Amino acid sequence: METEIYFVRHAHSIFSLENEETRELSEKGWEDAEKITEILVKEDIDHIVSSSYVRAIQTVEGLSKHIHKKIEVDTRFRERDLAARDYHFDNHLEAVKYVFDHPEFKYPGGESNKEVQERGISGLRDLVSTYKGKRVAIGIHGNIMTCTLSYFDEKYDVDFWYNTTKPDIYKLTIDSEFKLVGFKRLWGQEDIILR
Repeated sequence: METEIYFVRHAHSIFSLENEETRELSEKGWEDAEKITEILVKEDIDHIVSSSYVRAIQTVEGLSKHIHKKIEVDTRFRERDLAARDYHFDNHLEAVKYVFDHPEFKYPGGESNKEVQERGISGLRDLVSTYKGKRVAIGIHGNIMTCTLSYFDEKYDVDFWYNTTKPDIYKLTIDSEFKLVGFKRLWGQEDIILR
């Protein structure tokens, strides 16, 4: 039996490290969230889960209202802590590339890619087990999404992360043996299809 998971990367939010958990969508983010709702309504979603971060919840809020389903919050889908909040990076992109190239490395106060992947896969396994054969949308973030996908294939790497957008939607088809048997991008000009 196949379960369809929709990774919904949150829409645009103005960056603020101090308000990482509570920052809301920007005006553009709210506009894009409406488009996300339009796309996902056509997918006949059965359940909605989200990271505990406000911007992720807000991105799937419209879908929740439209299909009259409560958003289940799962903190395992929150964004990764690259380092402690007071740790300074001269070049954030290089820092992200380094942790992707060295999956067990972590900056002070941060999580390694391996730890982030284990957290994401734990949440995903539970959802696939609980909602077997259903369609589940997950409000998620770029790093945790990419680390989770890399469990299935190493091609979901730092370059994949860098080319995702805010928002973004990826439809995963996962079989009863927890194998990724289908992958399709539902947001943007072109579809990325693996079947």
